[in-house]
Amino acid sequence: MNEATKMKLTSMDVAEQKKDELKRCLGQAFPEVFAEGAIDFDQLKRALGEWVDPGKERFGLNWPGKAECMKIIQQPSVATLKPLREESVDFDTTGNLFIEGDNLEVLKLLQKAYFGKIKMIYIDPPYNTGNEFIYPDKYSETLNTYLAYTGQIDDQGFKFSTNSDRVGRFHSRWLSMMYPRLYLAKNLLSDDGLFFTSIDNNELFNLRQVCDLVFGEENFISCIANISNPKGRSDDKYIATSHEYILAYKKNETALNGWEPDENIIRRYNKSDSNGQKYREIDLRKTGDQDRREDRPNMYFPFYYSESTKELLVGEKEPIPTGFIEILPRREDGVAGRWRWGLDTARAQADQLMARHMPNRDQWSVFEKDYLAGRDGVKPTSSWTFKDVNSERGSEQLVELGFEKEIFPNPKPIGTLQRLIQLSTSANTSDIALDFFAGSATLAHAVYQQNSEDGGNRRFIVIQLPEVISEGQAAYRAGFKTISEIGKERREMPCWRNSALIRRSRVRS
Repeated sequence: MNEATKMKLTSMDVAEQKKDELKRCLGQAFPEVFAEGAIDFDQLKRALGEWVDPGKERFGLNWPGKAECMKIIQQPSVATLKPLREESVDFDTTGNLFIEGDNLEVLKLLQKAYFGKIKMIYIDPPYNTGNEFIYPDKYSETLNTYLAYTGQIDDQGFKFSTNSDRVGRFHSRWLSMMYPRLYLAKNLLSDDGLFFTSIDNNELFNLRQVCDLVFGEENFISCIANISNPKGRSDDKYIATSHEYILAYKKNETALNGWEPDENIIRRYNKSDSNGQKYREIDLRKTGDQDRREDRPNMYFPFYYSESTKELLVGEKEPIPTGFIEILPRREDGVAGRWRWGLDTARAQADQLMARHMPNRDQWSVFEKDYLAGRDGVKPTSSWTFKDVNSERGSEQLVELGFEKEIFPNPKPIGTLQRLIQLSTSANTSDIALDFFAGSATLAHAVYQQNSEDGGNRRFIVIQLPEVISEGQAAYRAGFKTISEIGKERREMPCWRNSALIRRSRVRS
């Protein structure tokens, strides 16, 4: 006898079904009337030509729950931070902190001690892909509630906060999670501090807007395309995604350091002077836009060169000295051009200049000796195609430390964070880097790695919620009960040891 088919006893949600039918019918023609699982009937009327007064409008990012965020920001924390000396390394002397706890409350607790003291913040927040994320921000929660959603008790059947794209206010819930944390994080930045966040297409647009709101759109630096998977994701339906993004903001005016030149750049410095210093020759004539004499008349002047004595003279001389060749900036089409330097600069730095005949153009020009030593850092581009930013490299690095690959999916590569650290911090200071979505603690590892390479004294603060790991996951089978335990285990590796472990604990009201 066949077993009877089990049927759900709940009745059909007629309204939900009708809404789905309406979206299928109207969604292609009127996509603007559907937002976060709801239908904007006023917008539908406007699309059909019936004017509906929207009331007072102003440009800016808005979402349901935005006003409530300020209450959340201003509500004081009732938690405290408990030092764990027995689990720490060099507790009394280290400047590094590993904090277990809800990052919103920890950010509040850090305000007094670190207000305006953080040089660089990097975060890798939940990308809001429709999976669960456990930042419900229930600020009236009891201690038991907090323990429940961190997986420490479950006798009341508390379920993690879900954010499926079938749930209304899908984007709003994510923005309401992010906005208070970004607001508090900005307070911690020093005046010349820099903020970086990774993100993908799911929330790039909204994150850019909320960061403009928090930091000011005038403080936006760049949206970097980080090529994390050069082969592309094979399971994408139309185009195989090969990159994600890094948004970069400054708090106020600041400067980026630039990177040390790599081998591709170093090999261009193929000449050496009498002291063995490497240099390359750069034509002093301006090329590209604004390269005509009339564009900058004060940068058009002659040089005089003696082939016999190798002497180079700068500036107008009447008559032309005997035995000297007059050299003027000429474009390839014969039109009068201009130099990259003005007359005063050319005279002050004449020892860095040399004249050379160019046989292909049958023309003399003046060249700058650009020395490798002392050159400015390499300015980064908005597209990072380096091997050390590939996502595969992050997994390989965890395996090299002794972890199984499945323990922590998609860890950020150390190289990505090292590059950001190089741009935003200095080796000869005690700059502090902060990550309040720490995951496997890659930022902490990257700080140590960079310090070991340039002798720096940078410090870090990493914050990770003790998010429970389910029994079916590889990390659980390997003995890890929470995500933060993975970061603490990484701390025991030779790559990085001295840090103070601190745990957030609740104070009963």
